[in-house]
Amino acid sequence: MPNPVILDCDPGHDDVFAIWLAAGHPEIDLRAITTVGGNGRLAHTTYNARVVTGLAGITDVPISPGAGGPLVRALSPAEWIHGANALGGPDLPPPTVEADPRPAIELIRDTVDATDEDVTIVATGPLTNVAMFVRTYPDRLARISRIVWMGGSTGRGNVTPYAEFNCWCDPEAASIVLGSGPPLTMIGLNVTHQALVTQDVIARISAIGNRTAAFGVELLNFFNSTYETDQGMPEAPLHDPIAVALVAEPATVTTVRTRLDIELHGTETAGATSVDLIDQLKREPNADVATGLDVERFWRLVEDTIRVLA
Repeated sequence: MPNPVILDCDPGHDDVFAIWLAAGHPEIDLRAITTVGGNGRLAHTTYNARVVTGLAGITDVPISPGAGGPLVRALSPAEWIHGANALGGPDLPPPTVEADPRPAIELIRDTVDATDEDVTIVATGPLTNVAMFVRTYPDRLARISRIVWMGGSTGRGNVTPYAEFNCWCDPEAASIVLGSGPPLTMIGLNVTHQALVTQDVIARISAIGNRTAAFGVELLNFFNSTYETDQGMPEAPLHDPIAVALVAEPATVTTVRTRLDIELHGTETAGATSVDLIDQLKREPNADVATGLDVERFWRLVEDTIRVLA
């Protein structure tokens, strides 16, 4: 039976592929999409979700905007990577999917209440919406089977030397979610940097030949260009769909049970994820952390799901 999933995201080039993978894979029943300020302002990330669902023929999944910024910090959108509208590159067609009138945490609540099975939350942006849900509806947490988050790193960061963007954007939210009760899996940069958008990947997606693939190629070419300018990486890492791939086909991602802590303070370390892979601190393990990726299987999943979309 497919896994009922709520996708909380901040589209964002890589979030788009996470949406498509969640909507197109037969092992995932995508019940709702919620948006958050992160890669772009909330107005942009919500608009982008509406655009890319309609373009791909995904018309039956409610989309609801949530938090416009972090719990206690100011939002600094990742315009240097994603552009001013968070989806730079292609000309965006008008959205054909309307936003749901409910706030994101209410859509999450209602989706959980309406689903017979426990629900997985896949989060591919800052964890602000999820933290607000945790605080507002603690009685629903028993219905969350797990939270799979693209964020953090077992090593270096990408927005500061130590912090990955999604965690750096709202570390307080990440800390709340980590301690909230439902099992948490972290998919960090140490794994997502294995999923590089090579020219072969672009050619394979282009060969699919549908409008989703053509739009996706435009996104990937822009993404590669900004990563080369900002990070010195001519092949960008497609971070976010790996979190969806773990739910769809768990063998795609290798994880270990270990200790995870979120740094909330420090001039250089706020937003860093402390992952104790060798049990130096002797603290109780509290998270599953991704350590490996079957790269070819991952790209095959992306291709296969784009192929079934419009």
